[in-house]
Amino acid sequence: MTITTGTTAPPPVRPYESYVYAYPHKTAYRPLADRPALRSLWAAEPKDALSLYLHIPFCEVRCGFCNLFTRIGAPEELTTRYLDALDRQALAVREALGDEEPVRFAAAAFGGGTPTFLTAGELERLCDIAEKRMGAELSAVPLSVETSPSTATSDRLSVLADRGTTRISIGVQSFVDEEARAAVRPQRRADVEAALGRIRDAGIPVLNIDLIYGIDGQTERSWLASLDAALTWRPEELYLYPLYVRPLTGLHRLGPAVTGPEAQALEDAAWDEQRLRLYAVGRDHLLAHGYEQVSMRMFRRTDAPREQEGPEDYACQTDGMIGLGCGARSYTSALHYSFDYAVDMREIRSIIDRFTDTEDFSRAEVGRYVDADEARRRHLLQSLLQAAGLPVAEYRARFGTDPGADFPAELAGFAQRGWLDASAPDGLLRLSPSGLAHSDALGPALFSPGVRAAMAAYERK
Repeated sequence: MTITTGTTAPPPVRPYESYVYAYPHKTAYRPLADRPALRSLWAAEPKDALSLYLHIPFCEVRCGFCNLFTRIGAPEELTTRYLDALDRQALAVREALGDEEPVRFAAAAFGGGTPTFLTAGELERLCDIAEKRMGAELSAVPLSVETSPSTATSDRLSVLADRGTTRISIGVQSFVDEEARAAVRPQRRADVEAALGRIRDAGIPVLNIDLIYGIDGQTERSWLASLDAALTWRPEELYLYPLYVRPLTGLHRLGPAVTGPEAQALEDAAWDEQRLRLYAVGRDHLLAHGYEQVSMRMFRRTDAPREQEGPEDYACQTDGMIGLGCGARSYTSALHYSFDYAVDMREIRSIIDRFTDTEDFSRAEVGRYVDADEARRRHLLQSLLQAAGLPVAEYRARFGTDPGADFPAELAGFAQRGWLDASAPDGLLRLSPSGLAHSDALGPALFSPGVRAAMAAYERK
């Protein structure tokens, strides 16, 4: 498709504004005054290709960069009480989905936090909740589980493999011990390597390793050393994340290295340049070692088994999400909902306690309604941020309009910056290499004014 561009050079932007993993952002959610019943929310929704996500909000430590909804440890049988509440929630949600039409799950994931913080027996129960309560056939669909070096034990991995896990994702972040300490992530490379060995021994088909670039003291040489250490294990997937220092996290509490707006601006610019440089180094290194780029962050080994990707009829842009757990989101076509969100540890503990005390899970508590404009933005975002791009015919079939007509100013701005691939085939809207590199600026540029205002008004806790 043709995108009209202006002649005036666009103003500079910071390349790392926000990682867009979902839209609308959770900080745009608010308590729902009407507390709609789940049965009414899901009554008219397609249920033949749902995604199931179970959230475990516990970790053995909290990394300095982490702003996920998680707490350190689980005293006084808290994991048991949490699983009890998760079981009650699953019963309520499955009842709300009804039996008027078949309910089918096309994909499942356990995230967190760290799901493997749970014991092997508790992981068995978690799988039972997904299968016996929700009806997800874990052995027949892609099942992804997140883990950490210290919790990837043989007994836990054996349970996951036996229950049908097709993908395990481990957060390593750096194989250089000094860099891990700089990111406030206490771990030793020897322990990481041992965990990776156990994962390979478990025989789970897809291994993903998460790495971070932009850590204080990291160089191109040390970054390549981490990449090569990861490649030794021939992971089917690698995610390369830029480091962010977000409010209320451990690294944020350490305070800025400089004072004054001018000095801070110079440091920010230098850090942006470092992250862009390391991103390019990592991207080129993986492309040269048999990987293909799926998105700014995701790289997949070209000979990885494609049957693990899931049914051809599943698409995250269009299909519904069932989220269980106090940090999980659920998506219908009209409403995205969850429980309350926090980063501060005291607030997280309070929310988890309220979740474990909840008896009635039949209504949505916190969320944001999604109108037609937001649905278009979400579809465009989730498609355009993938290296494969957006087939315009697919967008037109769903919405009856073209993305160029719906978002002319935004797409023209991207084209002006060189972020759109001018060589893409007709009918395909695709990012250029520069556009992929600037995904964390491009994504937020597509946020609606309403979502931006809600995010700006959000009170961090």
